[in-house]
Amino acid sequence: MASARWPCLVLALLSGLAASGFPSHPVQLLRKRSLQEGVVDDIEIYSTKISCKVTSRFAHNVVTTRAVNRADKAKEVSFDVELPKTAFITNFTLTIDGVTYPGNVKEKEVAQAQYQKAVSQGKTAGLVKASGRKLEKFTVSVNVASGSKVTFELTYEELLKRHKGKYEMYLKIQPKQLVRHFEIDAHIFEPQGISMLDAEASFITNDLLGSALTKTFSGKKGHVSFRPSLDQQRSCPTCTDSLLNGDFTITYDVNRESPANVQVVNGYFVHFFAPHGLPVVPKNIVFVIDVSGSMAGRKIQQTRDALLKILEDMKEDDYLNFILFSGDVTTWKDHLVQATPENLEEARTFVKGIDDRGMTNINDGLMTGISMLNRAREEHLVPERSTSIIIMLTDGDANIGESRPEKIQENVRNAIRGRFPLYNLGFGHNLNYNFLESLALENHGFARRIYEDSDANLQLQGFYEEVANPLLTDVEVEYPENAILDLTKNSYPHFYDGSEIVVAGRLVDGDMNNFKADVKGHGAFNDLTFTEEVDMKEMEQALKEQEYIFGNYIERLWAYLTIEQLLEKRKNAHGQEKENITAQALELSLKYHFVTPLTSMVVTKPEDSEDQTSIADKPGEGGLTSVTSTAYIASYQPPQTPYYYVDGDPHFIIQVPEKEDAICFNIDEDPGTVLRLIQDPITGLSVNGQIIGDKGSSPDPKTRKTYFGKLGIASSQMDFRIEVTTEKITLWNGDAPSTFSWLDTVTVRQDGLSVTINRQKNMVVSFGEGVSFVVVLHQVWKGHPVHQDFLGFYVVDSHRMSAQTHGLLGQFFHPFDFEVSDIRPGSDPGKTDATMVVKSHQLTVTRGSQKDYRKDASVGTKVICWFVHNNGEGLIDGVHTDYVVPSLF
Repeated sequence: MASARWPCLVLALLSGLAASGFPSHPVQLLRKRSLQEGVVDDIEIYSTKISCKVTSRFAHNVVTTRAVNRADKAKEVSFDVELPKTAFITNFTLTIDGVTYPGNVKEKEVAQAQYQKAVSQGKTAGLVKASGRKLEKFTVSVNVASGSKVTFELTYEELLKRHKGKYEMYLKIQPKQLVRHFEIDAHIFEPQGISMLDAEASFITNDLLGSALTKTFSGKKGHVSFRPSLDQQRSCPTCTDSLLNGDFTITYDVNRESPANVQVVNGYFVHFFAPHGLPVVPKNIVFVIDVSGSMAGRKIQQTRDALLKILEDMKEDDYLNFILFSGDVTTWKDHLVQATPENLEEARTFVKGIDDRGMTNINDGLMTGISMLNRAREEHLVPERSTSIIIMLTDGDANIGESRPEKIQENVRNAIRGRFPLYNLGFGHNLNYNFLESLALENHGFARRIYEDSDANLQLQGFYEEVANPLLTDVEVEYPENAILDLTKNSYPHFYDGSEIVVAGRLVDGDMNNFKADVKGHGAFNDLTFTEEVDMKEMEQALKEQEYIFGNYIERLWAYLTIEQLLEKRKNAHGQEKENITAQALELSLKYHFVTPLTSMVVTKPEDSEDQTSIADKPGEGGLTSVTSTAYIASYQPPQTPYYYVDGDPHFIIQVPEKEDAICFNIDEDPGTVLRLIQDPITGLSVNGQIIGDKGSSPDPKTRKTYFGKLGIASSQMDFRIEVTTEKITLWNGDAPSTFSWLDTVTVRQDGLSVTINRQKNMVVSFGEGVSFVVVLHQVWKGHPVHQDFLGFYVVDSHRMSAQTHGLLGQFFHPFDFEVSDIRPGSDPGKTDATMVVKSHQLTVTRGSQKDYRKDASVGTKVICWFVHNNGEGLIDGVHTDYVVPSLF
């Protein structure tokens, strides 16, 4: 389904009883024998604990169950745990009367002798089996003497994937009897901070759940505990059977103040990337649908239902088409059409008429869809800044036309040529899923099995929702050259809203002080570069408290991710390349003790067990143009051309190089007032600023302090606006917003416009060559009783703005002259007054100084200037109230 499944567990410890629904399992045979011997009543499970520790999405889980044989003879006890298919078992121990029998991870070939022996005796040697949609089932059984106690302990690990904006921890609970001490204990540690945490159970009412469940989170730590008493476990007040039979789900997400987060521990790093607030990239989507005879009945009806729901979610900027294949190929339209209301209504009519017929020609169906997408791009029938996607749904294997899987793969690969992803949905089990998966993976997509069930239409919709909102395309994650080793996958065709990109690697120099990570991608309107500066010493300090979970988690996360990606790559490799990939994945699996498709866990049991050695195997499903973050520092040294800025109280400073001098003035206005700083009717550029005051500001203009707290920068020609506050920056392309925080380091480029945000420092805005602004962020202590954050605005290049530019700053972009004479002691001791003649006015001015904060927002550089009193009267055109406007835009 759409949410990530957390690896905490599906538990079913059996006192000689296998869980229902698995009749082919060997424990089912054991059950028949055990019932005759009365094992159910004589085996007591007195403790079950599921301990889950999650650090930065990486989950380490331990399932411990303790039982005692109360019979007067030896009995067989079985231990079943269902765990996510994406998890790797890392350890298993069996302890009987204080003697521990460990599991050891070995290469499959090393365990081959034991495996063959078990098979020749008619026993099922593979202890890990697929179990339902998301789970695999681990089972082990052991003979326990009368009065003896046995402890089973299974450990497994998994990296949680983010789907639809959350991480979901899915636990299926089936103890099959009342357990004296039953507990789920989940600790979550997220350095970014936890934004939400919830838990619920399908098998118990909220009233009962509330008294057995505690869930808390604060800052970086979250905790969920579920400890039902014996009475709370009973299916009724007088019953002896357990109601703990169903789903226990924990969901959480982390704070997203910054789109990226990098963590480094012991020379390994992990980089999480999940921006939000970006506009959706329009998509061109072709649905290639199998309508062969085997789709008849409920399958075709569920497909129609799902497609109708998907049409409701289409955005008007999207383009779409439908390709139906059976023995031949039918298209809804000859080319892609825009998702206008009229076209969507016509599409609904077409979908309602979809019916089954004939054979299965996968090759021609796909080739028709691919050709249509290629032609739409080549002939400019779709927007330039859009992304193409092809989704195929089939329930069987090709049986007409080109039916050789390897030839279909070759045809599709040559036709797509890496230009867009292919997603394959396999409906049911009567198909070659390995082929569908391989076909999708080598074309930058993935495969998903759709289970034949009453909710198949919801499964289809759930998949579409995952890919419906691309925010970035052609995403590249870059690091300093020669600084990183063993990097995991760092190139992705899409970033989808609500998901997360995770990259891990190893630092070449463990003693380096800092490094930089860039994420580049194409957005709906512009190219973006997100930059994260990592200070190693700060990181070490910030991560010290994580030691209470497990200190080498990033190294194990890197190993997990590397193995997972190598195994995917291996599916389409051949010859020497496949041998090399296999050797890499095997080496890591053995080093980190992971049970993967290349390794087996050998469990050695007591000598009196029916089979002394068991093998646990892992089954498969198939049985922007960038600039650096230091660009501002490198490019904007104090210039020799005129520059103008407003900062502080607010202090306006006009620098005049010809005079080697500067003029300054203040504007005193009420908080909430918006002032026009720049307006150019020719270029269409304007800048307005809104005033804020100190906390509890004095109403007296003589004593109160005011600043700019919000700026609006707009280009009417480009239909582009930037709203800057002390907390966030919002870019508007028409009505489409992209939102960033001051914790970001990102560059946006579009049609001659460049916007660079330098984390917690400044923002540089350039409109081509000749117009550049810098916004400086001033941050104060959040708990300060008086002051609050504010903004400074600097014009560092204005020579391309027209002669008609005006505003409190803009009017000074044109050459003007002034003369200063009669310099004398001022009324303020220690300050000098003078007479200034400017714009035909004779003014009394005072020598003073202000600060230029472009290079350092905390200290600044002193700027000597002549201060014009009374809100710049005589210097500015008109009076200052002429520059009051109703809103930022």
